[in-house]
Amino acid sequence: MSSRTRSRHKLRSRVPGLAAWAALLIGILDIVRGLVPGLRASRIGEIASVLPGSVTTLAEAASLLVGILLIMLAHALRRRKARAWRAVVVLLPVDAVLEGLHRHPVAASVSLLLWVVLLVGKGEFYALSDPRSRWRALGHLLVLGAFDVVIGWILVAAHHHAVAGHPGFGDQMRHVVLGLAGLEGPVVFTSERTGDLVYFSLAGLGALTAVTTIYLALRPERPVAALDEDDERRLRALLDRYGRQDSLGYFALRRDKSVIFSPSGKAAVAYRVVAGVMLAGGDPIGDPEAWPGAIRRFLEEAGRHAWVPAVIGCGETGGEVWAREGGLDALEIGDEAIVDVAGFTLEGRALRNVRQMVRRVERLGYTCRVRRTGDLSEAEREHIAGLADRWRGTETERGFSMALGRFGDPADAGCLVVTAHRATPEGEETPGGDVQAVLHFVPWGADGISLDLMRRDREADPGLNELLIVRALQAAPDFGVTRVSLNFAMFRSALARGERLGAGPVLRAWRGVLVFLSRWFQIESLYRFNAKFRPAWEPRFLLYPAARDLPRIGVAALRAEAFLTPPGLRWAGGLLRRRRPAPVPRLLPGAVVGGDSGPETRRTA
Repeated sequence: MSSRTRSRHKLRSRVPGLAAWAALLIGILDIVRGLVPGLRASRIGEIASVLPGSVTTLAEAASLLVGILLIMLAHALRRRKARAWRAVVVLLPVDAVLEGLHRHPVAASVSLLLWVVLLVGKGEFYALSDPRSRWRALGHLLVLGAFDVVIGWILVAAHHHAVAGHPGFGDQMRHVVLGLAGLEGPVVFTSERTGDLVYFSLAGLGALTAVTTIYLALRPERPVAALDEDDERRLRALLDRYGRQDSLGYFALRRDKSVIFSPSGKAAVAYRVVAGVMLAGGDPIGDPEAWPGAIRRFLEEAGRHAWVPAVIGCGETGGEVWAREGGLDALEIGDEAIVDVAGFTLEGRALRNVRQMVRRVERLGYTCRVRRTGDLSEAEREHIAGLADRWRGTETERGFSMALGRFGDPADAGCLVVTAHRATPEGEETPGGDVQAVLHFVPWGADGISLDLMRRDREADPGLNELLIVRALQAAPDFGVTRVSLNFAMFRSALARGERLGAGPVLRAWRGVLVFLSRWFQIESLYRFNAKFRPAWEPRFLLYPAARDLPRIGVAALRAEAFLTPPGLRWAGGLLRRRRPAPVPRLLPGAVVGGDSGPETRRTA
């Protein structure tokens, strides 16, 4: 490829981003001119003398609506969405005609120029529409409706000079709400033309909101992510053969994930799309020789929709394959704590703190039970799941890459449950009714388990977390378990190296930032808690296409893990989505919730 051809290709690849900014700017100017009478008053008289007043009034109202649509489509245009391209190609000539009616030749020329650029660069807009579930229609109605009310109130207030009397804020808002429904409100305008302009603008805003909401509500429902029965069966077959390769493999069975298989069907990548990011968790599942095929299909799907591909929490081996096949860069985000069961003992000075804590808690009357989930009665499963949900520190169930998101499902009979009990005053345990804390482990191949959930009653005595983990490690050989994956420590290496003698100023400063953030996030506390059990540390990585994508990927990861939730839509989604049995979470390979002795929650990356 010649340098001239490469230069042209590079220029064409920038068309979506530049077109999006141009559409956004044109939309903002259209709205500003529609809301501020002074910016168009100088030409209105000239136009009205040539065209009927109703035509100019409708043109001004239409200009406002076109501006809103261009702003709504700008983001999708930047993401190369084909439907957004078609819509903007239709809107720009309309905008140019409206600008011509308002005697704004420069603005009309800009709209036409952008229209020509979009036609020439049509090939750059190839991405399919993102799948959406129908409950998003309600979120669209709420957000756009609120926007309509604000715009409508500004429109009414901006024409205060043509209002009869002195209507208050309440009358203005009633006029706006009624106007969005196509009805006349209590505000009376002295100018018939101004009254028509406000009426048509409000009615148009209401119609736009209603039409787009109805479209979203009635189009076929395609959930963003859903693991169907056939996909789950195929994944379980792969995990039976290759499950010991990655401690996070079992979490691919979350039922709010989608999955892509390699052409041979011997490997798979589980993912979820969040905010335009196609987010995979952990290493690919299956035969390592088939990983490249699954990764290529994953990247092809991301390309078809113009999603940003990213992988969170993958291991070193998986990261190397992702980097080689996808051209992705890697960033170490922390370490997973893995304990070798055979080498674990409470004896010695290194485990002195844990040993003392465990003995103190046992003297208070606490005991532990270690069982497979399949050995629990239905009543016990429901009781423990209800307690875990009650003890959760947040309203939203967290987890994605390192959390299963459910507890007690019959399909997960191989999971391991560790419960802490406190004896009743009579000295006897009440089966299932005295649970004070719970650990939930998922299978990691045939000889390993991986922490999914760690929760306890916030009013229980400190030290229960240590007791649960120690008893799980001591009972592991009885279940054929030789290795246990505990919590995930974010940026562990930076914390460990930053406190050593001779650490440089940059490393010490970065450690200081992490320690400061630990006031709100369990960063240092998780590292300290995990380190008590003398684990081996296995690094985990984030794979990303380019540094400029990191902020977007970071936000998507936080949303996937439910550390960020869209304000105002959380309750709507909860009402309209089909309820599943109360799920049970896990921290990045593990966070823990409160308590003097360490963290306590579920692992989430």
